[in-house]
Amino acid sequence: MKYTKQQLIEALCAEYDYLCHDDFNPDEDPTLDEYMDTLEKMDINDLVSETFTDENYTLDEFMERWL
Repeated sequence: MKYTKQQLIEALCAEYDYLCHDDFNPDEDPTLDEYMDTLEKMDINDLVSETFTDENYTLDEFMERWL
C-alpha cells in the first residue's frame, strides 16, 4: 500500500470537512471528531473503500486532492 492508515484518515477527514462545511446537519451528520473516531476503527482496506475511488477516479487522485 502506497499510503499509510493515517494518511488515508487525514485525506478522508479533509474531504468530509469540506463537504460538511456549508451543509452540516447536527441531527444527522457526525462531527468531524466523531467521523475521525469511526475511521480510526477501520482497517486500511475499509478506508480505501470509504474513498469511493475506482478506475475513473483513482486513489492517487483522491489523495492528491485531499492530503
